[in-house]
Amino acid sequence: MDALTAPERAEVERANESGLRPVVFVHGLWLLSSSWDRWRGRFESAGYTSIAPGWPDDPESIEEAKRDPEVFAHKMIAQVTDHYLDAINDLKIKPAIVGHSFGGLIAQHLAGEGVSAATVAIDSAPFRGVLPLPASALKSASPVLLNPANVGRAVSLTFEQFSFGWANALDTDEARALYDTYHVAASGVPLFQAATANLNPFTEARVDTKNSERGPLLIIAGDNDNTVPLAISNAIYKQQKKNHGVTEIVEVPNRGHSLTIDHGWDEVADLAIDFVQKHD
Repeated sequence: MDALTAPERAEVERANESGLRPVVFVHGLWLLSSSWDRWRGRFESAGYTSIAPGWPDDPESIEEAKRDPEVFAHKMIAQVTDHYLDAINDLKIKPAIVGHSFGGLIAQHLAGEGVSAATVAIDSAPFRGVLPLPASALKSASPVLLNPANVGRAVSLTFEQFSFGWANALDTDEARALYDTYHVAASGVPLFQAATANLNPFTEARVDTKNSERGPLLIIAGDNDNTVPLAISNAIYKQQKKNHGVTEIVEVPNRGHSLTIDHGWDEVADLAIDFVQKHD
């Protein structure tokens, strides 16, 4: 477990000592692992243990992240995925995996490696083979993609950009509260990797959807998500449905990309818990 931080090693040890099935939470861009704290409590109340590793070099707090945003730069999809795989390989019980946005892509990649007992991908970023490029998704990604130099930078969203991409289904007061509480800078390169995935046969933005050991998969989609519109989630489902394992999709009405952290987070968490319990 040398690749993990001391707090991450402690979480893995706690999970192993519990004897319970672990749930591994994978966050995406512009968030820290602490964004899963309420989810972890809800899953643990349902009889699971949990770990929520960060991405490599993630700060431990929002305050620290805002003091040194460049720490997020240069993090690529494979590097991040390998970090979660390091944590999973040290678990004694095969975990369920829950991921949001780019964390949803990483969760599906891990499932394609055969290391997940059940997987929940929430408003997942697209991977190679997923073709739709809706206008709202392009606009949401434009703060990064419009400047090629951002491939080597950490990029923060303005409140207006966050409001469009994440909080379009919320009122202004809640949007501002979420922005102030959760938003941090993010590595620009994963967005370029996803944007070019269908042009690059060697892309890291890929998922093995055919592995017979993939396990059950639930795709959760906010039906008002500007960052990952339903067209992308439905295309992911179409790719994953080719697997012989259980593959389901649930659309959550009137919800945007913030659905894991906003006022309705518990409704989405309960969908994930029900799916994991059903296949445990």
